[in-house]
Amino acid sequence: MPKLTIDDLDLHGRRVLIRLDLNVPIEGGKVQDDRRIVESLPTIRKVLGDGGRPILLSHLGRPKGKKDPKYSLAPVARRLEELLAGPRVLKAGDCCGRGAAEAVLGLKSGEVLVLENLRFHPAEEVNDAEFARELASLGDVFVNDAFGTSHRAHASVVGVAQFVKAAAGYLLAKELRILTPLVSGEVARPFLAVLGGAKVSDKVGVLENLLDRLDALAIGGAMAYTFLRARGVPTGASRVEEDRVDVARSILEKARAAGKSVLLPVDHGVSRAIDDEAGARTVEGPIPDGLMGLDIGPKTRERFAREASGARTIVWNGPMGVYERKAFADGTAAVARALADAAGRGATVVVGGGESADAAERFEVASRLTHVSTGGGAFLELLEGKELPGLAALTDK
Repeated sequence: MPKLTIDDLDLHGRRVLIRLDLNVPIEGGKVQDDRRIVESLPTIRKVLGDGGRPILLSHLGRPKGKKDPKYSLAPVARRLEELLAGPRVLKAGDCCGRGAAEAVLGLKSGEVLVLENLRFHPAEEVNDAEFARELASLGDVFVNDAFGTSHRAHASVVGVAQFVKAAAGYLLAKELRILTPLVSGEVARPFLAVLGGAKVSDKVGVLENLLDRLDALAIGGAMAYTFLRARGVPTGASRVEEDRVDVARSILEKARAAGKSVLLPVDHGVSRAIDDEAGARTVEGPIPDGLMGLDIGPKTRERFAREASGARTIVWNGPMGVYERKAFADGTAAVARALADAAGRGATVVVGGGESADAAERFEVASRLTHVSTGGGAFLELLEGKELPGLAALTDK
């Protein structure tokens, strides 16, 4: 990496500000999914092991610049203490001001301090310089280990790095090490991208940037119906982005001209409405009027699985259907298992995006995949070839 990493820093006796992405689901005061907390442990343990004092920064939810107990990081601090199993984890009442400063001054060697939700202050999201300066004053060095927010030019991501030496943590470095080759195309081939989700508009940048590097592209989810419309296939009442049909047609033409294989659904799980699970059935070819495609069908699942079985590098973003509903979950489940099988045969399989990561967990394949990214928007922007502000702000080596 051209930027400093945590291994380049002298941490002994120093106050180490660590920006993490601890934006995890909480219900009844308890963390429901601790994967992001677990991913942060190596960097926290590195600081503790080197005799530094970790001071953790994070956001949680969207409190809209106001203090709201519902979005407190207190449950995260409790779960972190359980996972660290030894070091005491303290929780400050704010991330700035006198209370935060006193909590930092009282932090002892071997302890961890979690500052309160950054987004309780509107200055965070507008990258206010004075707010960033105040955050920076709480530490001697800064470590960004929040890949999931590194596409945001926020005070705790970009601003702090203007006032103190800034380095990448282990998670951020790991994400970049795994994802950068996908962007450059320097991967084992054949290289397959499996894209789904609701909107073509969310994936246009990824498609345009990766198309030249890919060998094959499999498209499912609601976005597939915009591509089918571009091919002239009737899509019934399925969701179609009418203003993106020409874009989809252009991508298909570019792929054909470049000799790239593009797989679109040939059969579909359909119903009259998302909540009409009782009326779910499978149709092949064109979708009749009044019916909407809500999942890929059995033949499409087989085609996608067969393509995955021959690939040596696979990137997956977006579900194949409304996988939260049992009647329309089979396509996403089948793709998840096919990709896990491919990884078991030695393929590099990378999954990114909140829904895809959730599906990998839901269908119990996450541990079998090469890498499940902690980023959604950051993952997509990196695949689009964009420079992440949080990475650009780090100190050069």
